[in-house]
Amino acid sequence: MNYELFIVKRLLQAKKYKSSVSAPIIKIGIIAIALGVIVMLISIATGIGLQKKIREKISGFNGHIQIVNYDFNASMVSVKPVSTQQEFYPDFQNIKGIKNVQVFAQKAGILKTETDFEGVILKGVGPDYDWTFFEEYIYKGELPKYTDTLSNDIMISKYLADALHLEVGDDARVWFVRENLNKAPKVRKFTIHAIYDSGFQEFDETYLFCDIKQIQKLNKWQDDEVGGFEVLLNDFDELNDKNVEIHTEVPPTLQAISIIQKFPAIFEWVSLFDSNIIVIIGIMILVAGFNMITALLVLILEQTRMIGILKAMGSRNWDIRKMFLYQATYLIFKGLLWGNSIGLALLFIQKYGHVIKLNPETYYVTEAPVYINITYILLLNIGVILLSYLMLLIPSYYITKISPVKSIKFE
Repeated sequence: MNYELFIVKRLLQAKKYKSSVSAPIIKIGIIAIALGVIVMLISIATGIGLQKKIREKISGFNGHIQIVNYDFNASMVSVKPVSTQQEFYPDFQNIKGIKNVQVFAQKAGILKTETDFEGVILKGVGPDYDWTFFEEYIYKGELPKYTDTLSNDIMISKYLADALHLEVGDDARVWFVRENLNKAPKVRKFTIHAIYDSGFQEFDETYLFCDIKQIQKLNKWQDDEVGGFEVLLNDFDELNDKNVEIHTEVPPTLQAISIIQKFPAIFEWVSLFDSNIIVIIGIMILVAGFNMITALLVLILEQTRMIGILKAMGSRNWDIRKMFLYQATYLIFKGLLWGNSIGLALLFIQKYGHVIKLNPETYYVTEAPVYINITYILLLNIGVILLSYLMLLIPSYYITKISPVKSIKFE
């Protein structure tokens, strides 16, 4: 029979224990653990959620990796065409983990109405384009479908639609400057087929999507000439490795550029979230741990007489230490139960209720994204239990210093 556990159960069930001097301190310890778990859950779920959402949006507009000419300029406008007659298109035979390879071409222009105008980048895509990302962000209309027949349908952002007072079904004229500035600009009339709202203002205020054949026609390219290729991966974590593999597979006249290389400032900022999460977790565990140490020391002082009696009856120091560690474990699990319950409830409210809004100009999203993963939750709880337990071994050592004779007389 585990008599230490038996005594602990009797102590926890006793009314005297619940109304003792240590009761308020014990409650503070439980609250500290619960609050720590809540803060850690929220910081992990929102931090990782924001990272994933930003990565998802950047790759939705640019793919994970772009294969382009070396003279692809800083404005990301297609100047020199690339032939589609490539060994890697439409599939990389020697590289696994690639979801899709799609063609694209881009051209700068001015979207103009009778009263307003906005500078835009017209992004041309073809029948092989993966529209999965934009399915979530369609505000009005339906996603355009481009086939072998030239289409005048375009998709613009809600930002541009609001700025220029445009709606689905309206005609939109885009002006293009000629290489010979002495000639009048080219103008093309399109029909707005859909309006999207990704919440990534840096892209929303710039990009509109059209049939790639429109770009080919404007640039006087052949049917097999495009601005480049976008590669979508199955796993973002493999981005750097796949970028190296792809770079070795493409001809020497082409280069493979990952979105991390293309937008280094954004990804450096995103990578800081990992450090912030680690710091928050460390602080919360220390705060909760010190509160539990205080609670355990108070319990030991309050039950000094009982410790002396148990020692006098022959109990070993480690057996008595186990009794107090059992009590502390009970308190830790109680705090974890409340912390996980409240923390997950708040996360689900944000996930499905979208309560907390963010400034898209700063965070590239309109609301705080939440990523809930059972693996992270389990690892967090296991880590809290183990670290708290290790911290509690130190104050429990005080029991070995208690003299049976003096402690029995202790009041």
